[in-house]
Amino acid sequence: MSVMYGANPEQLASLGRTLRQQIQSIEGVMSTVTAALGGTTWTGPARDQFEQEWNQSFRSALGKLNQAFDAAGGDCIARSNDLMRVMGAR
Repeated sequence: MSVMYGANPEQLASLGRTLRQQIQSIEGVMSTVTAALGGTTWTGPARDQFEQEWNQSFRSALGKLNQAFDAAGGDCIARSNDLMRVMGAR
């Protein structure tokens, strides 16, 4: 049994752009939370714990998500361009 692989180049490019656009949204979340935390009068162990988790775990995880979106988005766009060349559309 043979397996066929393929994609619609326009849809693949659109997916790549969509993935890369999410980077701005995630950066916005990171900036908003960091600014809100910095501008909030809140002291005590709960704040210390949240701030430590935010800075060490959550922001790092969101940064890794951005890297994954950037890599996957770039891969989709590159593959779309390759497909368009093979198909003679470019």
